[in-house]
Amino acid sequence: MSASPVTAAPAVQEKPPAPASNRNRYIDSLRALAIVRVVVYHAFGWAWLTYVLPAMGVMFAIAGSLMAASLAKGGARKAVWSRIRRLLPALWTFAAVALPLMFWHGWSTSDPDHPLHKLNLVFWLFPLEDPPGSSWGEPFWEVLWYLRAYLIFVLVSPILYFAYKKLGWVVVAAPLAVLAVLHVTGFRLPDPIDGIMWDFVTYAACWMAGFAHRDGRLHRLPVAVWVAVTAVIGGIGLYWLFTHPTAWGFDLNEEPIARTLWSLAFVLIVLRFRPTMAVLDKVKWLSESVRVINARAITIYLWHFPLITVGAAVLEHYQVPWATFQYIVWMLVLETVMVLGAVLVFGWVEDVSAKRKASLWPRLATPALAGAGGPAVPINTEINPSLRTEAPRQAVPQAGPARPAGGTVYGSSSARGAARVEGFDPDQPPRAG
Repeated sequence: MSASPVTAAPAVQEKPPAPASNRNRYIDSLRALAIVRVVVYHAFGWAWLTYVLPAMGVMFAIAGSLMAASLAKGGARKAVWSRIRRLLPALWTFAAVALPLMFWHGWSTSDPDHPLHKLNLVFWLFPLEDPPGSSWGEPFWEVLWYLRAYLIFVLVSPILYFAYKKLGWVVVAAPLAVLAVLHVTGFRLPDPIDGIMWDFVTYAACWMAGFAHRDGRLHRLPVAVWVAVTAVIGGIGLYWLFTHPTAWGFDLNEEPIARTLWSLAFVLIVLRFRPTMAVLDKVKWLSESVRVINARAITIYLWHFPLITVGAAVLEHYQVPWATFQYIVWMLVLETVMVLGAVLVFGWVEDVSAKRKASLWPRLATPALAGAGGPAVPINTEINPSLRTEAPRQAVPQAGPARPAGGTVYGSSSARGAARVEGFDPDQPPRAG
């Protein structure tokens, strides 16, 4: 008797892992948009951009959220060291180009505005103060204030996070009280400590609002309370802005009270929501742009400002009229091409510092599926750039960026014209949780 055929059992289909959470894609999209906003603002100086998207506050908040995740998961030493490790190699690579060019162009102790002090060069290695530079080389060092501000936030985050876990929203609100005291008393510190103090006070609330985003406290806030708080804080910030016009118009960077309050309110609004960002699945070039900008955030930030100066010089050489439609289009084209070039030449440093395989173009992260032979799917790696704005100082010739950085807009740094511009946060840890 012939044996009956054996029916093979159907293979158990492995369920592919879910793609990166929509919340992560939203955070990446916010970061990418903020970086683009910084570049455009520096290229054209449009004041309205500063309050339509207070990019620096958003990026400090995102950095604080990721820092809280790392502190909760790996402890203080690991969280702090991972960020230092990701930050410094890109800065050192940038310094390897910027410093020789400034010395070649004659930077010395006789520089009328920014004389060389050799001991201060150590801040190019570890920026606890702003890395110094020559008058000619301002496009190289103006943006570096952010690395200092970011590094200080990272170093004090274990203390801030401990206080936040004990006192919650009281700690988030504390910088606003300090801001009010500074404004009323007129208290100042000697430069450059004064600028460091004001940077910290301005964005500490946003950084710790990121803590509240990470542990869910922001999402658990009753809607009525959330609406009331954001309306009051944001309303006062905008009122202060629009009742204190500046030479550049209603520029949030010029008013520290408006900048602090509106940035915090904006952060509390945008981090409360969790849109699906399904458009990234439908528009592939947009999805890839968001991914690459996040993966090469430090490189884009470091190089965009000197490249704007180069672009402005090229357009001046070809006599393209400033602020015309033709100028705007050509500047956007030139800046995009040059930034992509910087990404290809220097972006691999971010891979090395993050312990990834170096590549000219950022690779998709593809963790293996659990189980033998499972397919791999790309995930959305969290790479954190943060941005901030500082006040412009004066008009710039066409050979330079549209608007230079101004000093810290409050206190002695402002009076003495210390140069600063919008910044960006190069925090890029893998997402935890």
